[in-house]
Amino acid sequence: TVSYNADGNPLNERLAYVGQDLFASGQAMGQKILSLVKPGGKIAIFIATPGSGNIQPRVDGAKAVIGNKLTIDVVATGAAIAQEASTIDSYYQGHKSINGLFAVDGGSTWYTGVTSKKYGLHAKGIASGGFDLQPGTLDAISSGDMDFTIDQQPYQQGFLPIFYLWLYKLSGGLQSPSTTNTGLKFVTSANIAGYRSPSYFEGAPKTK
Repeated sequence: TVSYNADGNPLNERLAYVGQDLFASGQAMGQKILSLVKPGGKIAIFIATPGSGNIQPRVDGAKAVIGNKLTIDVVATGAAIAQEASTIDSYYQGHKSINGLFAVDGGSTWYTGVTSKKYGLHAKGIASGGFDLQPGTLDAISSGDMDFTIDQQPYQQGFLPIFYLWLYKLSGGLQSPSTTNTGLKFVTSANIAGYRSPSYFEGAPKTK
């Protein structure tokens, strides 16, 4: 087997892992947050399911970088979309002096953007950002309601495990799958246009 997106137990019998260095991606987010929020401020980091192998390391990485420079509330939003939306909205309603709202999973990031737009948070100086490429997240960046999201290269994560296993089987096990760090890219207003282009997504014109 080849694991992708999350690698909860690197010592298991999988042949390789294809995905982000999750802790390092959290560290990168932490550095980005520090560039957006002044020292002494307070932020929230939303996480759908605390302890999950593919998102908890991002929280841990961000906290390791931020240290005591900011006060951090880590808020569980739940795995259901409706619960994520209501939790993030309610959190802001109860913490209007917050300086930043951030998330480490796709759903929570999406609804962080929705909350930012709903209450005009960017105009109030409240920063926001997170992970993944949900259309609503890209909309929020395009409209200026979210500062960033992190692209973890999901297309590589979907394609490479299949390709590696095909080569492994074709070669009778001689071509072993390679552990691959798919890295990260910050998506901001500076490069959002490329992500909105039809050629980037599944709606791209098909070649013959």
